[in-house]
Amino acid sequence: MTITRQQLLQILPNAGPVAGVFTPLLNTAMVRYQIVGPKRIAAFIAQIGHESGQLMYVKEIWGPTKAQARYEGRSDLGNNQPGDGSKYRGRGLIQITGRANYMMCSEALALDLIKQPELLEKPQHACMSAAWFWASRGLNTLADAGQFDKITQRINGGQNGAADRQVLYSRALEVLV
Repeated sequence: MTITRQQLLQILPNAGPVAGVFTPLLNTAMVRYQIVGPKRIAAFIAQIGHESGQLMYVKEIWGPTKAQARYEGRSDLGNNQPGDGSKYRGRGLIQITGRANYMMCSEALALDLIKQPELLEKPQHACMSAAWFWASRGLNTLADAGQFDKITQRINGGQNGAADRQVLYSRALEVLV
């Protein structure tokens, strides 16, 4: 099963014209990382839909806010160089964040994201990095079990945006099942 442009727009209506760009790239990434079947696809699209503002943002909007300022020097993110917080801000459709995650993603996708973190802003890499992150965190298993809150926790570290994520998930299940 793949997702069509029309289905993507039913789930993420604000995606508008970029839906046509992202649909084939999402399908390629989802197949590569076994995000197949309605439950997995619904959970994945809902999560990336929330994280990217319905495919509108592939780079975290930077203030820096108080939360973003705390990225600097965070050892759990691998941010050990001055400026890492901003340099390795959230990018891609699932908002890969931190030097350590960029390094792991670099290895998985054979890209030099340490030298060129902005590569995750390109649609094909934004999609592939999201699917890699999803698979690397075991989220297919949680999607199969319908454990959407646990998926949010693993992506976000909390339940930020839980209501929006749930709306998108319900809509995706309606469209895909």
